[in-house]
Amino acid sequence: MSNIYIEYNFNVHPFQPGTEILIAELGQAGFESFVEHEKGVQAYIQKGEWHQGILDEVYILKSAEFDITFQQQEIAQVNWNEEWEKNFQPIVVADACAVRAPFHEPFHVEYEIIIEPNMSFGTGHHETTFMMLQHILESDCKGKRVLDMGCGTAVLAILAEMKGATSLDAIDIDEWCVENSKENLQRNNCTHTSTILGGAEVIPAEKKYDLIIANINRNILLEDMHVYVSVLKKGGDLFLSGFYKEDLPIITECCNKLGLTFGQNREKNNWIAAKFVN
Repeated sequence: MSNIYIEYNFNVHPFQPGTEILIAELGQAGFESFVEHEKGVQAYIQKGEWHQGILDEVYILKSAEFDITFQQQEIAQVNWNEEWEKNFQPIVVADACAVRAPFHEPFHVEYEIIIEPNMSFGTGHHETTFMMLQHILESDCKGKRVLDMGCGTAVLAILAEMKGATSLDAIDIDEWCVENSKENLQRNNCTHTSTILGGAEVIPAEKKYDLIIANINRNILLEDMHVYVSVLKKGGDLFLSGFYKEDLPIITECCNKLGLTFGQNREKNNWIAAKFVN
């Protein structure tokens, strides 16, 4: 194994869904580790795996919908744990929920979530995740059936189970996310959550959920909304995030057409987390 890596530092606009798509395509091209930052993402590939045309099939770089610039450099072998530990600060939501890594000191709040995020995705500190945690904290999860779409680290499913949900499905299209979710669920002694690899097509059609959480991006939400509604109980809640303030009208219109009623929304740095009721 080579001790030398090639580092690409990408600036991506708009940040989402651009960064998410870019990471997925870079992973297909052979990049093995990613560190998100406020303007985009750093991507790493071993020098022995790198070749001159490595980015030729990263199609988002040719898309007119995104403005993506990058710089590259050769670096010595990276200590991945050190990298993400350096960038992973604990968060506390409403003095009731803390999300931290094993090496952080306990916060002694009601819901203490310990995660070790994989380098292929963020650490659960994005504005959308923060607001979704707020929504879940205000929800009655006791005895409820919950679906977490685009689960990432499974931090949202973990909080829902801690709050008393008794049957949960956590779904993600990224195999690394599913594996990391399993680890985090075990780490937090969650025994009622199942992990499933895939997209909306793997949602168990025979189930009816009391609460569906979908923190993805505008286009996927619009595309899959009818599937979410088909498995949401009457009177159930749908929490949506991963989109900007200017996207709220089109999201609301789509939900209304499917029989959902707008409940409320939160806003943080132009990101939205909205609640709809069936």
